[in-house]
Amino acid sequence: MKKTSIYLDPDLDRGLERLARDRRITKAELIRRALARTVAEAPRQRLTAIGVGEGPGDVADNVDRHLRDSGFGHD
Repeated sequence: MKKTSIYLDPDLDRGLERLARDRRITKAELIRRALARTVAEAPRQRLTAIGVGEGPGDVADNVDRHLRDSGFGHD
């Protein structure tokens, strides 16, 4: 694990201590779980510009045909 330090508002710190005590886990574990949940629920950005350029749009589906038509591997 990587150690990270954060500053907490005193009221938040007390609330975390109470929740951790009620759940019988450490405050650090409570914070880790909350952060892991937040990251897991966050939407992931999708790449939308892969392969932008000219050429046929079916190369991935027809690799062999495109290689043959291009003469690849023949002198």
